[in-house]
Amino acid sequence: MQNYLQDFVDTLNRLSLVNRLSWHDIRGLYRRSIIGPFWLTISMGIIIACIGIIFGTIFGKPMGDYLPFLAVGLIIWAFLTDTIKESCMAFISAEALIKQLPLPLFLHVVRVIWRYVIVLSHNLLILPIVYFVMGVELKVTVLIAIPALFLVALFLSWLGLLVAMLCARYRDLPQIIGSFLLAGFYITPVIWMPELLVDRLGSNVLDFNIFYHLLEIIRAPLLGYIPNISSWVIVGTSTLFGWIFTVVMFLRLRRFIPYWL
Repeated sequence: MQNYLQDFVDTLNRLSLVNRLSWHDIRGLYRRSIIGPFWLTISMGIIIACIGIIFGTIFGKPMGDYLPFLAVGLIIWAFLTDTIKESCMAFISAEALIKQLPLPLFLHVVRVIWRYVIVLSHNLLILPIVYFVMGVELKVTVLIAIPALFLVALFLSWLGLLVAMLCARYRDLPQIIGSFLLAGFYITPVIWMPELLVDRLGSNVLDFNIFYHLLEIIRAPLLGYIPNISSWVIVGTSTLFGWIFTVVMFLRLRRFIPYWL
């Protein structure tokens, strides 16, 4: 048990290696590209503009309110879902490293999360442009997004480790999780505003949607208001119990992971 828990400590001691590996992954995707990962930022900007114009008109919302809401929502949603989907393949993609080098297994999950934190930092450059064009003034609440992002990263850490273990054993799970995330996109207020659903189905309809709370604690401060305390409680509680469950599972399954690859 102590040796398995040491896996987490060794990962924290090798964060510089995690950073190098994550940057190596990003550079590998855009080798010989002039602007590299900023292609993702350009693509995200185009998607935000297209969806914003079309759905802002459909929903009849003022563009000054809707476009910043949409921009933050899509950027954070991409971070959440890309991290979860890639975490499914964290151990499978690192098969050669796992079998050849004595690296802690959790390191491969943190590598994925940090990779998409870097991508998120690129995409967040879209927001000042959107705010400037729409005349949105940044407020001091934006600072709350920093601890919120840290809490979301902790949530994704246990979830990423859990799905990485399960997907290494059951290779159909990545497709199932991908379908679940696609469904989650439609039932989560990313392109539609929460009040549209609340007005029709009641104020408690979003309480059981963890994706909504993960979005809200980051999106709210970036839009200038303080997140509901219930969202902090739900994400914090889910993170705590998620980590307890995942550590127990990791202690039981860690020795089998190299054999599943």
